[in-house]
Amino acid sequence: MGNYEQADFDGSADAGWAALCRIGGAATFILMAYSLATMVQLVVLGGQPTTAAEAFGLLQSSRVLGLLRLDLPTVLALPLYYIVFSGLFAALRRSDAAYATLSTSFAFIGVTLLLATPTALSMLSLSEKYAAATTGPARVNFLAAGEAVLATDIWHETGAIIGGILLQGGAVLISVTMLRSSVFTKTVAYVGIVTHGLDLAHGLIGPLVPRAGLVLMAIAGPLYLIWFPLVGRRLLQLGDRRTFPAVSDR
Repeated sequence: MGNYEQADFDGSADAGWAALCRIGGAATFILMAYSLATMVQLVVLGGQPTTAAEAFGLLQSSRVLGLLRLDLPTVLALPLYYIVFSGLFAALRRSDAAYATLSTSFAFIGVTLLLATPTALSMLSLSEKYAAATTGPARVNFLAAGEAVLATDIWHETGAIIGGILLQGGAVLISVTMLRSSVFTKTVAYVGIVTHGLDLAHGLIGPLVPRAGLVLMAIAGPLYLIWFPLVGRRLLQLGDRRTFPAVSDR
């Protein structure tokens, strides 16, 4: 258990930081909804197609289903981390500016690297060209291009893997920063360290031992449904009040 420290927002500048906390809190709850929807999707619809032919077939039979299984929602949700970490920086900048800045920088660079990789939209374009192709060699070329996109997508490309490691490393570091301050409770900090620590281990171990990576991801996934609302609730509190009395939490 721990106590929240006093946090005063005075003047227009601090009012802006408070608003950033509020927006970050809202983004956190959107990410929680995305995480829950992704878990349901994996069970109901299945995971990513394993071949370009399968992906093209999905996109041609149902564009929506194909884009969902090719992780378009992930691409749309990732920019929300910019907002969440901006809110966390606003909340923690007075407690430990150095760590708050470093962790936010890691997360921003990580998200940018992830967004720079080929996405479902690339496969959609190739699928349309594949369907319109009238010769065998042309279709073979489009299938080869599709396989290249799958091999360098958000889960497999080197830049994306480094991006994921930086994002999760930043999340672990921001959780450690929470532990060193009293803006967030120790419960929030420890849940963040475990959740993002497991996901960081998944990013480091997954490319080498895929089965172990899947186990780590399966454990970390449900923990996000705990971490997101804890962080989101606190950020909304920081955004809604000018002065925060000590509040204990277990």
